[in-house]
Amino acid sequence: MKAAVLQFPGSNCDRDMAVALRNAGADVTMVWHKDAQLPEGLDIVGVPGGFSYGDYLRCGAIAANSPITTALKAHVERGGYAFGICNGFQVLTEAKLLPGALLRNQGVKYICNTQELIVETTDSAYTADYAQGQRIQIPIAHHDGNYTADKDTLDRLEGEGRVAFRYGANPNGSDRDIAGILSENRRVLGMMPHPERAAEPAHGNEDGKAFFTSLLAAVVSA
Repeated sequence: MKAAVLQFPGSNCDRDMAVALRNAGADVTMVWHKDAQLPEGLDIVGVPGGFSYGDYLRCGAIAANSPITTALKAHVERGGYAFGICNGFQVLTEAKLLPGALLRNQGVKYICNTQELIVETTDSAYTADYAQGQRIQIPIAHHDGNYTADKDTLDRLEGEGRVAFRYGANPNGSDRDIAGILSENRRVLGMMPHPERAAEPAHGNEDGKAFFTSLLAAVVSA
């Protein structure tokens, strides 16, 4: 199974994401932001956390217009799997691959701690190894994680079962406690919390491991 992890100036969770994917069984290639193409035969693209381009303009806005993001869009349009974590989620919304936007945290402070998440659906490649309603402990680390969208978009996400994860106790003001969402075809996911930081015993918590094993299993069986 072939996966790529994109790297932008300021990415700082790219290696963590690559390790989590490799531990789940993927063959991972790191892809630089100036590259115009993704490797051939790719199944999964991961967009990591960090501070792409220093978070100038808006978080993820410059990365959404980089050469590699054009290739990412083509990958998604072909039905490929793609996920963005933290800054990666911001990139996916700025690139219009997912609806809504990530605003400044309601408390206007950077937050770095572990949060309880509720698994809202198992009907996705990313969540199939969890149980619906399962409560998991996943770290967050963000300043602009306040997910917002208009009422029609929020109602559509809810009605179509596209809210993947919800906060047990909302840390940032996100609409309807949303921590992660899915695209219409359920192959693109964005979330602010970091499952790659809770994926092996050394992290003290392996609740994020199922995110990656679930994804790899779903792609293999697709």
